[in-house]
Amino acid sequence: MNENLKKYLVEFIGAFFLVLTVASTGLLGNEGVIAPLAIASSLMVMVYAGGHISGGHYNPAVSLAAVIRGALEAKQLIPYMFSQILGGVLAVFTFLTMTNHSFMAIKTGDFHIKGLLIAEFLFTFALCYVVLQTATTKNTNGNSYYGLAIGFTVLTGAFAVGGTLCAGAFNPAVGIALGILGLLPVNLLLYTIAANLLGAIAAGIVFKIVYTEN
Repeated sequence: MNENLKKYLVEFIGAFFLVLTVASTGLLGNEGVIAPLAIASSLMVMVYAGGHISGGHYNPAVSLAAVIRGALEAKQLIPYMFSQILGGVLAVFTFLTMTNHSFMAIKTGDFHIKGLLIAEFLFTFALCYVVLQTATTKNTNGNSYYGLAIGFTVLTGAFAVGGTLCAGAFNPAVGIALGILGLLPVNLLLYTIAANLLGAIAAGIVFKIVYTEN
């Protein structure tokens, strides 16, 4: 893939998960420090994951400032902004799809299949994507932040969709444990595991597309 297209894809992914977290935490009844902590965590992990590829802007205003500063070529501004806005818009429609156009919180264990599949898939993708980008590459070899990035990805997903749209497993082993404990019915467990595995496959494919070894 063209190096510029890699940057645009990374900006799209980062903006998508940032906006999805904003929507989920802000509109599903989360109160107190949960929403801002989850949103900040989402931004942090995506900056860690994609900063070495695109700069990790995920914000048209940041990209504009980068152009003014000389850190981003002016000809890149519109594609960056388009990628970020597209990611944000798709995140909104994804949120509406997961919630069936309703902002009512769902009781734990009583999840809509569609919402569960999408939520588990997306945040498993996010977790795997961050792990691959921060803990498996020569470009980030020896860094001291990968643990924080990975941990906060899980924290972000748990705050954003865990207990409202899905069990918040993002990991087949966790899903199985929840099933054994009786916290996740067998039919929902199978959907959860399938979504987790598909999210991992998607993350691996995207990593191979956007990553370039130095």
